[in-house]
Amino acid sequence: MKSKKEIIVLVIIILVLSLYLLFNKSNRSLYKLPGLKTIALNKISRIEISKRGPAIILKKGEDGRWSISPEGYRADSDMVKNMLDVIGRLKLTALVSEARDYGRYGLDNDNKIVVKAWAGNKLKREFEIGKTASTYRHTFVKIAGDYRVYHARGNFRDTFDKTVSDLRDKEVLSFELADIQEIDIKTPKKSITFLKKEVTGGKGKGPLNTASEAIWQTPDGKKADESRIHRLLSSLSDLRCENFIEGRNKKAFTNAIYTIRLKGIKEYSLSIFAKKKGSQGYPAISSGSAYPFIISAWRAERIMK
Repeated sequence: MKSKKEIIVLVIIILVLSLYLLFNKSNRSLYKLPGLKTIALNKISRIEISKRGPAIILKKGEDGRWSISPEGYRADSDMVKNMLDVIGRLKLTALVSEARDYGRYGLDNDNKIVVKAWAGNKLKREFEIGKTASTYRHTFVKIAGDYRVYHARGNFRDTFDKTVSDLRDKEVLSFELADIQEIDIKTPKKSITFLKKEVTGGKGKGPLNTASEAIWQTPDGKKADESRIHRLLSSLSDLRCENFIEGRNKKAFTNAIYTIRLKGIKEYSLSIFAKKKGSQGYPAISSGSAYPFIISAWRAERIMK
């Protein structure tokens, strides 16, 4: 009799557990994640990012380059690419909350980042970005027209949490090293010129030797230090600034403490001006930027050395 009672109790426990598991399974399947279609990245022509203050608007030109409106500043292509990757491939992975407690997820009005993307005149995607989830592999988001909070795949809040200054293309000088044939350097106290010259017969033996090499020398034939010339050109060939100087144009800068001109297929120039007391960098202008900018002190001093 006792064994029968034990069997009945065991059967009841099994039934209760089965019903519990079935009930919870049903609960988990009561919601369905919104299906977000992948957007072709080359179709997106405008991105709007807003957080409290005025929205930042990025527009793609006919040449495929992105700019910041209304100023027309060039946008950093890598930063825009990262944004497009998130916008085009946004994927929701789980429903997090239906409680409308948005502050908990960084989706309240003071903290959320609203992103809108257009293809021509058609709004293709609109969503709100909150905090990074504790997994660091997901971000809390809301989709336009949906009050619920979701996990989206990826840690991407920082990708959109940018200012206009952050998004500007910081490249201020760019050229191919092999194109440069002449270097002119000028300071208030002296100036010097270096010319690239092809020397034939510098290597090998015998009258039929036609090997040649490029050397740098001064106009009077004195050979320059090749390694220092290479370091100088390398530091200038992909020069990026720290930030741009607002409220002043290039004409406002005179009496450079260092000017370098590079001649090749095109002519390039960089002028560096005296550093203000307490400043972390040197004001400068270049042929590669329409705006004056700041070069970090260590970079400017390395160039001038």
